[in-house]
Amino acid sequence: MPGKGPTLKLVTRAQLGWPASAAPAQATTRGVKVHYEGTPVSTRLLTDHAACIAEWKAIRASHLANKTENYSDVAYNYAACPHGYLLEGRGIGKRTGANGNQDLNRAHYAIVGLVGSSGLVTPTDAMLGAIRDGIDLLRQHGAGPEIKGHRDGYATTCPGASLYAWVQKGAPRPGTTTPPTEDDVSLTAAQAKQLAELHDVLVPYAGWQYKGKDEETDAYAYLRGTNASVKAVDAKVSALKPVDLTDAQIAALAEKVAAAPGLADAIAEKVAQKIADRLAE
Repeated sequence: MPGKGPTLKLVTRAQLGWPASAAPAQATTRGVKVHYEGTPVSTRLLTDHAACIAEWKAIRASHLANKTENYSDVAYNYAACPHGYLLEGRGIGKRTGANGNQDLNRAHYAIVGLVGSSGLVTPTDAMLGAIRDGIDLLRQHGAGPEIKGHRDGYATTCPGASLYAWVQKGAPRPGTTTPPTEDDVSLTAAQAKQLAELHDVLVPYAGWQYKGKDEETDAYAYLRGTNASVKAVDAKVSALKPVDLTDAQIAALAEKVAAAPGLADAIAEKVAQKIADRLAE
């Protein structure tokens, strides 16, 4: 939550002299994506907060002038500056325009760190803290637990090497080595042991490899023994204690599986092809 670290330093649209955002409303997302400017950014921002405000206003002006994209407002929900200020963009409850296309925009809100491809390229701890403040603020108003980089799901180098490395660590607040407790997705030793036991039980029966006509590896032999195998697996799984995972841990594990899109379909296609090849012999 904002406030767990230093006090949230928010610069509102009203303070920026902007009217209410005309961006489409969107109450919930799967989480937040982190961005950078992707262009040269002056190191002057490090010592002059007024330059940060000017930079943010210039980004909005350039977006509104972009007739190709036809932005209704600055593309991001928030920006974070090197001095630790969270600068309001579209704000809470508004669909972003930054993630690449409408499906991606609906999936995640967007926060940009005021760093770029040259000049100012490394975020300060204060900037990381402000991004984290923005993430926590959006989570209080409909954002889910996911924290991703713009490059996740879209062909781009955004948010740059430094910010993306931080995102991959879970976007921890500066001064900590892990995300806040409520976002902790690490497994206890007991949970890891239980998952390993489930893995050892299920994997031998989860797939098979056709090696020829030998009875022990023949597809038909495998299919004939399926019922007995399923019963054996069911008995072993039933004997294991349930794995008590938090919602955040479940979401993190699901995200790891989702990181390999089409994997299950690809495996199914290969199995189906092997069976078809065997029947054609």
